[in-house]
Amino acid sequence: MSHSSSTVISSSTGYAAALPLLLAGPILRKVTPTEITVWLVTSKPLAATFSLFHEGEERAFYHATIDEQAQIQIGKSAWVVLAQFKGDFPIDTVLEYQLDTQDGDITHLVPSLLYNEEQRLSFTINPRADYVLHGSCRNPHYPSKDSLVAADNKVAGQKPLERPSLLMMSGDQIYADHVAGPMLDVIQQVIGLLGLPDETFVQSPVADSVSLYQHDCNFYGRDKILPHYHDEASLFRTFLRKKGLSTSWVPHRGSPVFSSSESENHLITFSEFFAMYILVWSPQLWALVDSSRLQKNDFRSGEQILTPKWQQLWQDEKQNIDDFVAGLPQVQRLMAHLPTYMIFDDHDVTDDWNLTVGWEKAANDNAFSRRIIGNGLLSYWLCQGWGNAPQNFDESFLMLARQYFATPTANHQDVFIDHLYRFERWHYTIETTPKMVVLDTRTRRWRSESKMNKPSGLMDWEALIEMQHELLHQPAVIIVSAAPIFGVKFIETLQRAMTWIGQPLVIDAENWMTHPGSANTLLSIFTHTKTPTNFVILSGDVHYSFAYDIKMRFRRSSPNIYQITCSGIKNEFPNQLLRFCDAMDRALYSPHSPLNWFTKRKRLKISKRDPDVAGGHRLINRSAIGELRLDAEGKPCDISILTAEGERITFPPIK
Repeated sequence: MSHSSSTVISSSTGYAAALPLLLAGPILRKVTPTEITVWLVTSKPLAATFSLFHEGEERAFYHATIDEQAQIQIGKSAWVVLAQFKGDFPIDTVLEYQLDTQDGDITHLVPSLLYNEEQRLSFTINPRADYVLHGSCRNPHYPSKDSLVAADNKVAGQKPLERPSLLMMSGDQIYADHVAGPMLDVIQQVIGLLGLPDETFVQSPVADSVSLYQHDCNFYGRDKILPHYHDEASLFRTFLRKKGLSTSWVPHRGSPVFSSSESENHLITFSEFFAMYILVWSPQLWALVDSSRLQKNDFRSGEQILTPKWQQLWQDEKQNIDDFVAGLPQVQRLMAHLPTYMIFDDHDVTDDWNLTVGWEKAANDNAFSRRIIGNGLLSYWLCQGWGNAPQNFDESFLMLARQYFATPTANHQDVFIDHLYRFERWHYTIETTPKMVVLDTRTRRWRSESKMNKPSGLMDWEALIEMQHELLHQPAVIIVSAAPIFGVKFIETLQRAMTWIGQPLVIDAENWMTHPGSANTLLSIFTHTKTPTNFVILSGDVHYSFAYDIKMRFRRSSPNIYQITCSGIKNEFPNQLLRFCDAMDRALYSPHSPLNWFTKRKRLKISKRDPDVAGGHRLINRSAIGELRLDAEGKPCDISILTAEGERITFPPIK
């Protein structure tokens, strides 16, 4: 990289680094016949022209400049660009695009963006969602390959018109609550490299972000820094209350607000969240950091040397992170070629986010936890939500964002975060055929009115009615829900048991049937006479994959409902436990089992598809990306997953 195409700054690690112009992206985001949206991060203000070409032609048929209003400066050397180009664009044809920047064409700066024999980046505008890639749960240090790399390998062998219409990432694009030590170290180096903002805290053991990064608990000890609250729902207190006995004599114990069992490196500052997004999507900054710095520094966290336990974990995580980074050029290339949509689930912010009213109250009553959650939301908007549906974020929204980043004071940060807490347009619709309705199942919960520790419904009544209006008079629809609407009944039974004894966080009681109000409203939507004939539900969250065919009982004209779950992109379920749950579910909840009458789904007949793999397991425990093909009526004609190793597993129709 020549000096003219880079920015030179000093990093927090004490050496000078030459920053390339492109730090992340370009990622194709919302793409329609009238709008093309591109997201990227640069190290200085971007002066660029976007040009659109017909395949193989030398002369562009569309030009547009990227203006200052499309860019927000995040740090001394970081600008987020969301460029929107309006026009009347051709569909079902190969289009090529180029970004001609002040430092040259983007593909000359980053040649790895191109597939073999490509001269420019290519894509198509397909108004039909007839071939969709989908998945969730991408944990960088999980010891499996990255199935986004497998997806890129497949796309590399396809002609542009054969490629998927879009890539749907249905949750947990980052794991903010489960961060590897080597990743956190690199994140903090990137904060220094880019000059990302510092921040101050209240109700916190650390006064500000600088103190946090220098703290003895900075690495593998943040669970000691994160806030706690008095838990009124402990097993013993619950037992005493059920017996009508007083609990006033029982000593209070502090329960963590951030309930992940692996929160030792939980992200805290906005700059940490933002840096992680750049690092999981693009390889550029990895070439400028020292990923072994912590080891060379005798594994010091502040003034303390990490215990042998954490040093060994760091070594194990480091190998997995190195393998993950090796695949990032392909991940970057994939998302530069396919329209990519996203929605949050809990780990994008924190585990168990808004799971119960009690959790929400504990999190909101503490200024430190409220700030951390707000930082997760802020970074989600900047890196994910903004590109899904730019029209949802008006000038007043953008003004608050610009105000904070121009002067990143605690007051401006809290004002913007308060607005994000109140915001109710994270959900969106993709106007394809079939229409895709992407649900926010995190911020508009149907809160329990009876018990503080009872799981909230994933969507409240108002949000469900809004969803129903999107479905009216549609012959077919694709619903994207982070959590499966129809999950594994045996696992849901275990979740109900934990909820009954007052411990819903123990096994993450996160399913649609937990809350009677949301469950009944949802089932009523499926039976409405003016809602679609064919429903396809795409989901993730659970770290295993399966497919169901669902019909209404006792109805002559039942809609066709297909529940398709693919998870995780780079994550898996504990295998022995899943095998046990799979076997118990088969034994106890077959379609004709009388136990079905004790579930909220008794009006439904659920038939489970058998995947075409040996072993007889219906729940596939492999890191994978989902592939879905639909016929002209919106029914699945092919349901499959592409594993991270490149193996294709299909879920054939039930005979």
